[in-house]
Amino acid sequence: MVRCGSVWFRKYGNFIDNLRLFTRGGSGGMGYPRLGGEGGKGGDVWVVAHKKMTLKQLKDKHPQKRFVAGEGANSRVNALKGSRGKDCEIPVPVGISVTDENGKIIGELNKEKDRILVAEGGLGGKLLTNFLPLKGQKRVIHLDLKLIADIGLVGFPNAGKSSLLSQVSHAKPAIADYAFTTLQPELGKIVYNDFRQISVADLPGLIEGAHMNKGMGHKFLKHIERTRQLLFVVDISGFQLSSQTQYRTAFETIILLTKELELYKEELQTKPALLAVNKMDLPGAQDMFHVLMNQLQNPKDICCLTSLNSPRKPNLLLLFFAFI
Repeated sequence: MVRCGSVWFRKYGNFIDNLRLFTRGGSGGMGYPRLGGEGGKGGDVWVVAHKKMTLKQLKDKHPQKRFVAGEGANSRVNALKGSRGKDCEIPVPVGISVTDENGKIIGELNKEKDRILVAEGGLGGKLLTNFLPLKGQKRVIHLDLKLIADIGLVGFPNAGKSSLLSQVSHAKPAIADYAFTTLQPELGKIVYNDFRQISVADLPGLIEGAHMNKGMGHKFLKHIERTRQLLFVVDISGFQLSSQTQYRTAFETIILLTKELELYKEELQTKPALLAVNKMDLPGAQDMFHVLMNQLQNPKDICCLTSLNSPRKPNLLLLFFAFI
């Protein structure tokens, strides 16, 4: 975390947003048949949320990605009730969704100290088990991080999202005049004099068909789910990914961005949203801007931005920014 003036900026180096782990609960302890003693239960494996943790830190600290809880103690003459095995806790960042190997959601960790049981320890040996201990549960789990930010910057590659973040947060993300300069999320935090804070996430540019997992697809779209508000950043001159793809005007870009979010997850349409029209310093930008304004205010054109099954219009407030 680095401070520039009144702004704090955090950059995720070598960003990791998903991780596969092997977990196993501890085995139970042996029972004591002659005296009816019970072995201790094996320890459990828990996933616990910590604000200052990252998945990269977890991977670096545990490169084997194996987490095994302690075994329960055996029953003995001077301790007929064996002690319980030690639990194993896996520290993860806030905003983690935990799934099993089949993609079934085990739980989500949305705030500090949230915890989820992922592998239960085995029972200790007792009369019910013929005094033989049971093994702990084995489970392969997937940790999937979705960024939590106040504002998420949404747009096609090279629309100016990184430039906007660098202006509002004094951050210095990679910026160049070609697509896919941003390959991993960047998070800037604005801290005002009254200590109010706003976090802004610069997310990698999506492409047409992202809802079908094209390009960065779902890897990008999943981060939008945990932002409170969206800021659509659109190039006033339109967008064309390559000479082999179709050119899109600024208005068509807005339609496509809105549709990509709707087709990925319809409830994203209910998020508050702003529209930033960028690169207003380009030749002819004012004329193109007037055309765009007329299209956005035309009922016949704006209906293209709505769901085919719903008359609801997208909640867009028109703004424009010029970067020179």
